[in-house]
Amino acid sequence: MKLVIVGGGSSYTPELVDGLIQHHSAFPVSEICLTDINPIRLEILAGFSQRMIARSGLSINLTAALDLKEALAGAAFVNSLIRVGGMDARILDERIPLKYNIIGQETTGPGGMMKALRTIPAILTIARAMEEICPDAFLINYTNPSGIIAEALGKHSRVQYISLCSGPAAYINHLLSLMQVDPHRANVDWMGLNHLGFALRVWVDGKDVTSQAVETVARSWYIDGEWMQTLGVIPASYLRYFYHTTTILEENQKPGYRTRGEVVKDIESELLRQYADPHLSEKPELLKKRGGGGYSDVALAAMEAIYHNRADRQIVQALNQGAIDDLPADASVEVPCLVDRCGAHPIRMGSLPLSVRGLVQAVKAYESLTVQAAVQGSKQIAMQALMAHPLTPSWEIAKPMLNELLEANKPWLPWA
Repeated sequence: MKLVIVGGGSSYTPELVDGLIQHHSAFPVSEICLTDINPIRLEILAGFSQRMIARSGLSINLTAALDLKEALAGAAFVNSLIRVGGMDARILDERIPLKYNIIGQETTGPGGMMKALRTIPAILTIARAMEEICPDAFLINYTNPSGIIAEALGKHSRVQYISLCSGPAAYINHLLSLMQVDPHRANVDWMGLNHLGFALRVWVDGKDVTSQAVETVARSWYIDGEWMQTLGVIPASYLRYFYHTTTILEENQKPGYRTRGEVVKDIESELLRQYADPHLSEKPELLKKRGGGGYSDVALAAMEAIYHNRADRQIVQALNQGAIDDLPADASVEVPCLVDRCGAHPIRMGSLPLSVRGLVQAVKAYESLTVQAAVQGSKQIAMQALMAHPLTPSWEIAKPMLNELLEANKPWLPWA
C-alpha cells in the first residue's frame, strides 16, 4: 500500500511519518512517497524520514519525487500538507489586516480568505492529477483552511476525500479531562464549521450533562466563562476572534508583537536544521512547539477507518447533505460522520441554536463565496466574500485592504 505526502517538505511530515510507524500493524503501508516543489526541503525531509523508518526496523520503502504525477502513481492514500506561499505569505495574511484594525489570522477573516484563495487552485490541481493517475485513492486533507478546502473539493472535483482538523478531538478531550470523565463513558454532539464549531450537548453514561460541562470549563477555557454560561454551549477556541475581538486586537497591536507566522518561521528554520542532522532519527522536542499536535492521530484514524471499512464515528469536514438544517446541502460543515470505505457520511444533527446560528450562517456565506472567487479568479466575488465576513466593518475599510492583500499575493494569484 503506497501513501503519498504532497508537501512532503513540510515541517509536519515527521509527525505523520511517526504516526505511520506507530500504527503500522493496523495500517500496513509499504511505501511512503514524499513530493514537494522545494527540492532542498524535500531532500532534508526524505533523509530524516528514512532515518526514522530505519530506526523503527519496519519494512517501509521511502521514496521522493519532485514530479507530482510520478509520485501519485499507484497511490492508495494521498495526504496534503501543502502551504502555498510558505510562511512568508502567512505573515502577510497576519500583518496586512492589522493595519486596518482587523485581526490577521491564517484561517479566520481576511487572512484566512487569502490563504484559501492561494490554496484552492493548488488543491484542485492535485485532485485533477489524482483523478487521472490514481482515481481510486483517497485524498486526506489537513491543509488550512480545511473546511473551505473541503467545500472546494466537494463542489469542483470527483476525488474521494476526507478533510480534517485535530481541533474537535482536542477540545473534547480537554473538556472531558476537566470534567474527570473517561472518554469511553461520554459522547459529545459537535457541530458547526471548521474553526467555528461548538460542543452543543455533552452526554455521560447516557445522561445530558451539558450544563455541568459548561460550568466546569467556564473556569478555564478559551472563551470568557460568563459568556459561555450565558450562551449555554462550549465554543472552539477560534471563536475568541469573534467574541473577544477588541481584546485580541489590542494584544496584536502592541509594540513588539510577533505574529504566529513570524514565531513559526523561526521554529521551522531550526527544525529544518535539526532534520538535516544525519545523526537525528527521532522527532525533536521542538516539533511540539510547531503546532498541529494530534494531526497524526486524526489522519490515521480516518485512513484506518477507510482501510478496514469500519464506519467509525469521527468529526471531520464534509458536504452537509442535510446534517445541519440551517445550511445548504452542498456547503461544507464540521460534524460527526461515519467514516468507511466509501468516505465520510454526515450524521444528521438538526438545527443550530439560534444564539449561534446567525454567526455560522454568515461565515458559511463568506466561505462559499471564497470558493467561488478562487475557482473563477474573481476580484469582485472576493470582495463579496470579504464583505460577508463578520470581522469586516465596512466597505471603506474592505476596499483598500483587499487591494493591498491582492497586490501582496500577486506571486500566487495571477488574476490579482
